[in-house]
Amino acid sequence: MPKLPRIFHVTERSVWEAARERGAFETSTRGRTLAEEGFIHFSTREQLPRVAAFLYGDYDGPDELVVLVVDPARVGVPVKYEAVQPGGEEFPHVYGPVPVDAVVDVEPWA
Repeated sequence: MPKLPRIFHVTERSVWEAARERGAFETSTRGRTLAEEGFIHFSTREQLPRVAAFLYGDYDGPDELVVLVVDPARVGVPVKYEAVQPGGEEFPHVYGPVPVDAVVDVEPWA
């Protein structure tokens, strides 16, 4: 079975730390939860700079931003690549909580 490419999610460090305490990450995107959105937004490594700029370009919060590096083989829920518009660019979406042990690295985001 081929190894699945890693997927990436930008978030505030405090959000990640709270998820570590709970055992699962459930923030879909900035200001929205998995329960509200129905899935968690991710990106590929190549999409990451555009997604981070779109979501956090105006960010001036007290927290540093981090990138969660996730092994999709470890999430235990569906991971689907979907486009916002038909025929558009596809982004990885995770349809359930991400167990903290699926996060294989946490990188700082400048």
